[in-house]
Amino acid sequence: MYQAIVIGSSAGGLHAVKTVITGLPQTFQTPILIVQHLSPHSDNFMARYLNQLTHLQVKEADEKEPVRPGHVYIAPPNFHLLVEEDYSLSLSVEEKVNYARPSIDVLFETAAMAYGPRLIGLLLTGANNDGARGIESIKAAGGTTIAQDPKTAESPIMPLAAIATGKVDHTVPLEELADFLTKICVKP
Repeated sequence: MYQAIVIGSSAGGLHAVKTVITGLPQTFQTPILIVQHLSPHSDNFMARYLNQLTHLQVKEADEKEPVRPGHVYIAPPNFHLLVEEDYSLSLSVEEKVNYARPSIDVLFETAAMAYGPRLIGLLLTGANNDGARGIESIKAAGGTTIAQDPKTAESPIMPLAAIATGKVDHTVPLEELADFLTKICVKP
């Protein structure tokens, strides 16, 4: 049984994340941690906006917050989001990775160490290769890896970079991702 899902997105990500999150059923309890590349000066609009559209609890991640079922955690602007071994969250202002803070790779790599084979990594639309190394880490830890079908991505560069690693288990069109996650995460 999966204990967490990590999602990375960049250009076009708000629409893609909204499509996935709002398509999940009320019975969906697997926690979701999201890195969306944002301006360092953004407010918490994304969390507030998504929280109004879904029954899941969507919020910006806080330092030392435990990861809880039925919750969606979004990395705050200008902070890396990390998962600790005790499944709590931590925030860091260390150097940018792939020109980004928050970095998808940082979230994916730390989540892979914490959750191992009980982790799903999903890479959505984006215009750089952040997340490709993280997908490799999740696969190496025994987790399940998914890329948005590049044909359905506003910017296909990020999912294509993930697929190019040879470590993506499933390539799924955006409109089918919520159903796909529900099938593998929700007990019938």
